[in-house]
Amino acid sequence: MKKPIIGISGSLLRDEDGDFAGYERSYVNNDYITSVVSAGGIPYIIPLIEDEDIILAHAELIDGLIMSGGHDVNPLLYGEEPCKELGEILPKRDAFDIFLIKAVMNLKKPILGICRGEQILNVANGGTLYQDLKFSKNCYIKHNQKRLPNFATHTVMIEEKSKLYDILGESSLVNSFHHLAIKDVAKDFKVVAYSKDGIIEAIEKEGNVFVVGVQWHPEMLSKNYPNMLKIFEKLILEAKKILLNN
Repeated sequence: MKKPIIGISGSLLRDEDGDFAGYERSYVNNDYITSVVSAGGIPYIIPLIEDEDIILAHAELIDGLIMSGGHDVNPLLYGEEPCKELGEILPKRDAFDIFLIKAVMNLKKPILGICRGEQILNVANGGTLYQDLKFSKNCYIKHNQKRLPNFATHTVMIEEKSKLYDILGESSLVNSFHHLAIKDVAKDFKVVAYSKDGIIEAIEKEGNVFVVGVQWHPEMLSKNYPNMLKIFEKLILEAKKILLNN
């Protein structure tokens, strides 16, 4: 059977100095690519662009989508003014991500949102975020480990009768690199994982289509933690169903 094409949403990287200071480069971290390859898919980087017709063409081309991590999400998108703890935003990336998510959801293709990807998945569907974890009253766990991205540092508890439970079981160790988190979950989505201090660690859309967001970075763990590779294998299994129906 033909391997499914897994789109990975791209970002922009701006050179800070040197001969090309200010020059923009399209990129994703290579861990996304190696995780898709290891799980049996064909990685396909979708560049950040503003032409909606081209974005729709990418959505048609792929069999599944990974929304990658990165910038903070602009709080104006969910009705809040920016607080002083907010990090760097990239509004044109927000617009690109939201349009891409809606296009792929309309096509009923599987989506995996990772870190920012989970957050923008929630916002694209009407949910809100904490602009910083300091605003979540019970947060005490270190949610930005800052070092050793391929090492899991805290526990998440997973709800039964969820897609994620079928993949990982009742709990898992994960890595953590974020200061935003989901506050109000989007309509037609449900929370399926929490950290022990109550921070939302995963959401998924109700129904049969695989639309799942995780707050951690399984792509950074997939080489050393076999259960994290299973998340990508599930995405690719769902993407194969799209191939069979086309």
